[in-house]
Amino acid sequence: MAKKLNITPLHDRVIVKPAAAEQKTAGGIIIPDTAKEKPQRGTVLAAGPGKKDEPVTVKPGDTVLYSKYAGTEINVEGTDYLIMRESDILAVI
Repeated sequence: MAKKLNITPLHDRVIVKPAAAEQKTAGGIIIPDTAKEKPQRGTVLAAGPGKKDEPVTVKPGDTVLYSKYAGTEINVEGTDYLIMRESDILAVI
């Protein structure tokens, strides 16, 4: 995380940088670009303060698993990020 992100999430939102898609299977088969699935793991870059009664439990630097269609894809200065609610996060790794 060499570069500071100029976006501040509000309320219970978090900004996640998705992990790179898998290039080959465990058996060594190379996956073509058309068959690659969207990753469901990423690193939290920023987190909002939370709601009035519920503070956000994840913090920047956490590696998380999130649901398959979670969040909204955004592109900031040529880099893709996801902005999602904390409730879309399934687990912290």
